[in-house]
Amino acid sequence: MYTKNKKSYRDRLKKSYWDRLKKSWQLYVIIALPVAYVLLFSYGPMYGIQIAFKDFDPYIGIWKSPWVGIQNIKRFVTSYSFNRIIWNTISISIYGLIAGMPVPILLAISLNECSNVKLRKLVQTITYAPHFISTVVMVSMIIMFLSVNSGGLNNLITFFGGTRRNFMAEPMLFQTIYVISGIWQGMGYGSIIYLAALTSIDPTYYEAAIIDGATRIKKIFYIDLPCIAPTIIILLILNAGSLLSVGFEKIYLMQNDLNLRKSEIIATYVYKQGIDSADFSYSTAVSLFNSIVNLILLTAVNKLASIYSETSLW
Repeated sequence: MYTKNKKSYRDRLKKSYWDRLKKSWQLYVIIALPVAYVLLFSYGPMYGIQIAFKDFDPYIGIWKSPWVGIQNIKRFVTSYSFNRIIWNTISISIYGLIAGMPVPILLAISLNECSNVKLRKLVQTITYAPHFISTVVMVSMIIMFLSVNSGGLNNLITFFGGTRRNFMAEPMLFQTIYVISGIWQGMGYGSIIYLAALTSIDPTYYEAAIIDGATRIKKIFYIDLPCIAPTIIILLILNAGSLLSVGFEKIYLMQNDLNLRKSEIIATYVYKQGIDSADFSYSTAVSLFNSIVNLILLTAVNKLASIYSETSLW
């Protein structure tokens, strides 16, 4: 009797599932496209991770290449360039996070407080535009602006009686150039999510603040910032999870032999070892090491956020 009822229950579930599928098949088709994309381009390439644990030979293929365990990861950790590469990657990421994260927040608050609609739209257009500049064009603009002979910054320096400097050849200035140009390019686009969070704040909060005699500064500190704090925390967690994943293209294009001491990061190192030196196993192991550390950082920061606040990714 129990088996019969159980079978009947399964049949009803199966029938109701097919009824829902027939009724809303368009929705399943729509969701199938992004799912297929993720499976094909995100999970499919994971097949190649095993190269990190093998002495990969392209002529015999992945399966026939001999296993070497974690030898490639040990090779990277014990290499003479390990400390320098890790420090460059972390320092650029933290520098960009500390210097760059407040700027979109301040821009979003300023735009939210601006009562002139035309001025606000003009500022939004001007600040959003750099985001759509390609990396190659962006680096070309940086090199031209900082050029020793004809760069605008050096022309300004000589106008005030200074001497010309080769900024792109000074290792200590590389990170500052990278971060400042990144802030300029991304502050407008980065402010969109904060501006959306500000526009969703209940207007009754501002009405109550006006009745209490709160100034504009106090409304920002006691209404705006607390209300967008969950958004700030979520973005902080996501940025912490990609702490070692500094953008490859821009740094690689800005590199030269003179600033390499401060500009070599994990991404460029992996590219040079994998493409230039054709050491596929070693470069895959370094990239896997990078991903594991990012996962650990993401989990740790998310745990801290859940402990000290009510906002977290999971």
